Amino acid sequence: MRSIRQRLMAGLALLALAACSDSTAKAREVSLPVLVDQAGQLDGSRLATQGKVRHFEDPLHYWIEDEDLNRVEIFPHERIAPHLGETVRVIGVFEYSPSRGRRLTLESVEPVGER
Repeated sequence: MRSIRQRLMAGLALLALAACSDSTAKAREVSLPVLVDQAGQLDGSRLATQGKVRHFEDPLHYWIEDEDLNRVEIFPHERIAPHLGETVRVIGVFEYSPSRGRRLTLESVEPVGER
């Protein structure tokens, strides 16, 4: 009986650790130039970065960029669209593919003060 209880408790502890490990992991701070230069190595990473929100109508897409035009597309569009023209800090999962480019799926977005 005690062995079953110990196994159950150990299993529950592992399950709890696994459940919170991804959601509480701190996002890695990365500048847009680093994101552009190391896109392949950062694919699949949870990142934080910042830039000015821009868009293009046809086909509709939104991205953030810096003054050197380093860019990453932001998804979903409806979450980033209200920040058009603002400098924002974004957190999300970064994906890179040579055919689709650089994109970040938002977890959070917040305006930052202009410097």
